[in-house]
Amino acid sequence: MNFEQYRHYYRGCFFETFKRPAKAIEAYRLSLHYEPRFAKAAACIAHLYAMQEQFDEAERYFLEAVRLLPTQAEMHFNLGYVLDRQGKYEQAIASFSEAVRLKKTVDRAWYGMGLAHAALGRHEEAAKALEEAARLQPMHSHAWYALGMASHRSHNPDRVREIVIYLHRIDPIMCRRLIQEADQSDLAYLVKDLAV
Repeated sequence: MNFEQYRHYYRGCFFETFKRPAKAIEAYRLSLHYEPRFAKAAACIAHLYAMQEQFDEAERYFLEAVRLLPTQAEMHFNLGYVLDRQGKYEQAIASFSEAVRLKKTVDRAWYGMGLAHAALGRHEEAAKALEEAARLQPMHSHAWYALGMASHRSHNPDRVREIVIYLHRIDPIMCRRLIQEADQSDLAYLVKDLAV
């Protein structure tokens, strides 16, 4: 057992708890120096960089974490997230796909995959992924909204209507937004009394 590895790791946890990310990153790096196969330290560094929106650095450390823990779906999701935030949609889709291959119930990976496909103009693929995200998280109004827009852009007005009616029950504000942006003015009566 490498005590230096854990000593620096727990120092990193301490600094992270007290909102000192630079010191935490420094401590986690030392932990990784003492044990280069310590995926948890790499993931902690990546998370801190992602929280600071330094996505290129976050990507570097998530790649390391994925290399060390290739069967952890959450690591693949996290890598996909930072790739998506950098506009690397193809790579993000590959990471999200690996996450859901490893664990089908990672709804955030389905959602991210759908948004990445939509960003590339692949609205039918986006709708398939977003259907799964909405199925796994039926109260996730943003997933339903994105699914509605993907269905609209892939010329499926019947599905858009179904989504508008469902979304009206869980989030009337998102419902109104979908009605406006998907040209469903015939359903505007659903939200006509909405004060917000």
